[in-house]
Amino acid sequence: MAAEAVNPSLIDLPDLAAMEAFGTRIAANMRAGDVIALSGSLGAGKTTLARAILRAAGHEGEVPSPTFTLIETYDALQPPVVHADFYRLDNPSEVQELGLDDYRDGAVLIAEWPDRAGGFTHETGCLAIHVQFAESGRKAIVESGAGWLGRAP
Repeated sequence: MAAEAVNPSLIDLPDLAAMEAFGTRIAANMRAGDVIALSGSLGAGKTTLARAILRAAGHEGEVPSPTFTLIETYDALQPPVVHADFYRLDNPSEVQELGLDDYRDGAVLIAEWPDRAGGFTHETGCLAIHVQFAESGRKAIVESGAGWLGRAP
C-alpha cells in the first residue's frame, strides 16, 4: 500500500544560498528511517542539495558524489546518514546486492535517482524532491510522505 503523500509544494532555489538554506531546513527535520529521494535531470542540483543537507547535519569535510561508489555513509551524524546514488543501476533488483537495508538501519537515506532503485515514495517517511532548472535558477517540487506531516521543509 502506498504511503499517503502531502500535497506537493514548489520551492524556488534561485542560487546556492537558497539551496543551502533548503538543505538546512531538511536536515533540521529529518529522523532515522526517513528517505530523502532526490530526482531530476543530470546537473539539476541533486548532489548539491545532498551536500547542503549533510553539512547542515554536522558533517565537516568533503562530501564526494556516490556516483561511482554508489553508497557513502556518515555514521558520526545523529541520526546517521547514508547517501546513495542509483544512477548506474540497470535494474532495481541490484539494490538487494548492495545490502542497502543493512546500511539504512537506524539511518536517514538520501537517495539520488530513486526510481532506478525502485522508488521510495511508498514509504511513509519519504520526502520526494524533484529538482529542475528554471528561468531564475532552479525549483524543487516537494512531496512529503505522511511521516513528514508537521515537519516538511
